[in-house]
Order: sequence, then C-alpha cells, then structure tokens
Amino acid sequence: MRRRTVSVADLDALAAQSAPDTARSAPAIPEQSAEPGGLRTEFDFELPRGYLDEQGRLHRTGRMRLATARDELRPQVDVRVKENPGYLSVVLLAQVITRLGTITDIHPGVVERMYATDIAFLQEFYRRVNSEGHTRAGVRCPTCETEFEVELAGGRLGES
Repeated sequence: MRRRTVSVADLDALAAQSAPDTARSAPAIPEQSAEPGGLRTEFDFELPRGYLDEQGRLHRTGRMRLATARDELRPQVDVRVKENPGYLSVVLLAQVITRLGTITDIHPGVVERMYATDIAFLQEFYRRVNSEGHTRAGVRCPTCETEFEVELAGGRLGES
C-alpha cells in the first residue's frame, strides 16, 4: 500500500468531488438543532468558568455540533498538530463549536485562550455527544450515595 500526503485543501477537494450534487448545494451545518422526528445535530452547553474575550466580556453558553469524518481527519494534516499532537483537541474543538456566547467565529486562537477546566469540560462533552449520542451523565452523590442522571448540556453546575 502506498502512502500519500494530503493537505487540508486536498481533503476539501476530495469531499467536493465525491459528494452527490444535492449535498453540494445543502448547507454544511443545519440551521436548527434538530428537525422534528430527526437527528439532533447540535447541542447547547454551559462552561464551568467561561471564556473572557479581548473586551473582558464573559461567555459561558455555547453550541457544539456533531463531528463529521472530515472534522476528525482535518487536524491530522494540520502542521501544528504534527508538531504537537496535544494540539489536536484545540483544532478539533474549534471546528465543532459553532457559537460561544455572542461569538460565532470560533477558531483555534479562541480555544487556546480558554481555561483548562473549560477545555476538559468540552473534551468530555464532545466525547459524549459523538460517542454516546446524548449529554446525560450518571453520577452518585458523595454524601448520600444516591445515583441519578444529570444533563451536561445547559443548566447551572450543581443543579439536576
């Protein structure tokens, strides 16, 4: 088997060539989180700490879409990821976060400036929505040992 180096532009060109004609005219991200009776593709979240922008505004709520195969492949050809594999999650999160407060232009620079607590939260949130298909987590109260589920998407921390 022969290996070939592929750039991000090559990935986009290959995807465009192999896509059916109807998919080329369709938007890449649906306008709604879910269609009636359809697949839920976007999930709202609330960060534990929040993102402080350059103007000092705090952004805590956001929206993440389901990842596609292309989202998983693109970081593999990114030079920053090749030089530092730990940068993979920064690039991946920047691709799938569609909104952070009032910010809609999410890029790796935004993710780089997030607090480590929020990055860890988003990595777990990404894993849940893309692997398990939901945002619920089973937890146990450390005091009374009662087990219950909490919704990770939205809501205030500590509330069930």
